[in-house]
Amino acid sequence: MSAPHPAQRRRARRFLVQALYQWQLAGTEPSLLEAQFLAEEEMAAADVAYFRELLRGILAERERLEPLAERFSSRPLASLDPVTRAVLWIGLYELAERLEVPYKVVLNEAVDLARTFGPDEAHRFVNGVLDRVAGLCRAVEVAAERRAR
Repeated sequence: MSAPHPAQRRRARRFLVQALYQWQLAGTEPSLLEAQFLAEEEMAAADVAYFRELLRGILAERERLEPLAERFSSRPLASLDPVTRAVLWIGLYELAERLEVPYKVVLNEAVDLARTFGPDEAHRFVNGVLDRVAGLCRAVEVAAERRAR
């Protein structure tokens, strides 16, 4: 089986923002939420396995991952709007758990999601927090990138 195309991962992340938003607002049971999104016709163009893994992983690990962001945030994640919080969860999970995804890709995708779905200036906040988290979680990768410049 071939590797998913980057556009399929991008679509999976977009669906994740929507699913995590719905979970925060409606408290939908994760298994029902997953089934609902997988039934969407547009999901066929997304990396379904990635969507599933990240949805399950984020909901299971978010309490462990949130302190990473809060170290570099001027406010607790609980005080953020649901979209910004969802985007941060995706970025945090990818930085900590999906080491094959380059940190620059994680940051670029998160900034794009925040620009598309989040409130004004959310992309700057997301970029600043995740960039600092990357320096912690991916110190070797970040240092190598900065030396290469």
